[in-house]
Amino acid sequence: MPRVVYSVGVALTALVFLLGAWERRWIADDGLIVLRTVRNLLAGNGPVFNIDERVETNTSAAWTYIVFAFSWLTQARLEYVVLGLTLTLSVVAIVLAMLGAGRLWGGTKAGLLVPAGALVYVAVPPARDYASSGLESALVICWLALLWLLLVRWSKSESVKLPGLLVIGFVAGMGPMVRPEMLMVAAPALLMVFLSPMARPWLTRILFVVIAGAVPVGYQIWRMGYYGLPYPNTAVSKDAAGAKWNQGFSYLWNLVDPYFLWVPVVVLAIAGVLLAVWNRTPARAAAAQPAARRSNKHSAPDSGQRQARVLRLRAWLRTPSAVVTLFLGCALLLQVYSLRVGGDFMHGRMLLPVLFCLILPVAVLPIRLPARSSVAARGRGRSYAPALVGLAAFLAVIGWAYIASNTTGMTTGTTIGRSGIVDERAYYVLNTGHDHPIRAEDYLDYPRMRAMVDAIERTPDGGLLINTPSYMYWDVVPPPLPIPEGGAGHTVYFLNLGMTSMNVPLDVRVIDPMGLAYPLAAHSDRLMDGRIGHDKSLFADWVVADTGMVDQHPWLPYYFDEDWVQQAEVALTCPETQDMLDSSRGDLTWERFKNNVKRSFEYAEYRFDRVPEYAIELCGLEDPIPENAR
Repeated sequence: MPRVVYSVGVALTALVFLLGAWERRWIADDGLIVLRTVRNLLAGNGPVFNIDERVETNTSAAWTYIVFAFSWLTQARLEYVVLGLTLTLSVVAIVLAMLGAGRLWGGTKAGLLVPAGALVYVAVPPARDYASSGLESALVICWLALLWLLLVRWSKSESVKLPGLLVIGFVAGMGPMVRPEMLMVAAPALLMVFLSPMARPWLTRILFVVIAGAVPVGYQIWRMGYYGLPYPNTAVSKDAAGAKWNQGFSYLWNLVDPYFLWVPVVVLAIAGVLLAVWNRTPARAAAAQPAARRSNKHSAPDSGQRQARVLRLRAWLRTPSAVVTLFLGCALLLQVYSLRVGGDFMHGRMLLPVLFCLILPVAVLPIRLPARSSVAARGRGRSYAPALVGLAAFLAVIGWAYIASNTTGMTTGTTIGRSGIVDERAYYVLNTGHDHPIRAEDYLDYPRMRAMVDAIERTPDGGLLINTPSYMYWDVVPPPLPIPEGGAGHTVYFLNLGMTSMNVPLDVRVIDPMGLAYPLAAHSDRLMDGRIGHDKSLFADWVVADTGMVDQHPWLPYYFDEDWVQQAEVALTCPETQDMLDSSRGDLTWERFKNNVKRSFEYAEYRFDRVPEYAIELCGLEDPIPENAR
């Protein structure tokens, strides 16, 4: 009976999550950004967004190559590949989380294992939104769940063989590949296993380090040489090292408040602690100390106590309580990081890994009915307390989940308010007119998209497309004469990279004022009061200068200032700026690769003023506009 209850609970929770995610299926504009890079990989152009620049526009390197691998294997439409992957990974994550929690509580011997924390995650609407968004959110929680299950199994096993340790090392080492901030989970997990007692310790530890570091370290060296940066370009464009604490707390409250998320967290925390205390036996309490006790017999009197403490600590590292402490501590680290950087502009998205880590130990809870002998010996109240606590927590979560799953988190989520946070899915559903915007052409119904395609078709000579306030018209700055055979090519300058890049051929360059795919904008100064995640906005005058388009009226749109364009042209000659641009635009020779590796951190930190006049002054160049004419 307990095994049936547990299996049915896992299956039903996974099914509910799948149905909920399918009901809200979509692919975000940012999800389409990944597919542009995959298109270039499939076309043989390399892992780039635009053919003429080596830019890593995707935060998750692992996600890019997973999507590429399945796209190459299936030859299916990219949008459907990524939709299937995200849904599958999301559901697998919930199953792995519940299996790990079940193992933590002792399996079905602990009693009836019922869904608890897993239901909390499934009930939160953003969790279902980002289960099919095309973003790496599904991969992140699946990686967390897999690492959780592996570590719980490791902590509860009588002996651990070398292959099992190496699997843990490989999975944990992939953390920064899944997403850079997952290093805050991967590093403590690797350190915990590395310091724990091992058979043949030195050989095992060497192999463990090699397996854990082979892929991420190798990729990091390649990233620095190929892209000229020590981390994805998205971290540069968003200044991920910057601090916006007030915005971070606003982002946290934006998720917690609408769903009263603190209620299930508090309930499950109390229930989990009580059940863990009652579930603990003298044998388990002593399990962390055998190595230390054995060592005391051979320790010198003056160092025996200190050595015993060290051995007890190392032995404790391979216990379920240490694994639980690890994931709760990592949840705290991720939360502090989110608060510091200001969260995100997508409702709830950045906090989903935090919530997932918190619910892992209580993904399922045991309801243990006492034996008759126990009731007679301890009394009815004490004997039934664990079962009552588990049942009460389960019912409380069920009631809360019903309310939360039917709650609209952001009643104004389809508009971008003062907080800068938006219900991303609702926003694109409204603005495309599609209940499930998944295919690239669904986004052609987003304002300005059809007009962009028409503008490209009307200008065979090429040019720079600048969006206007009108949804039906783009300004096109023409290239200078003579026009090469076949045209000079098009460049689209627009914030929404995904929908633009997936609705044009690969030879159309697509760049953005924020700098996700445009190094020049990425290295401009940050707007401290700008919208979170969008706090860079490079003036289009720089793009006219950078692309070499006509810089004079009447070919230049009337709202451009010719002086600013000329100043931008001079500012671009700044040696530091040119050096930074050459790291991604120059031919990738062996010398360039080595130089990029050496100077990648220097390139990442470089910034210039987005006002051309000030950029000229900071670089010490001569302003082409006389002072009395400015």
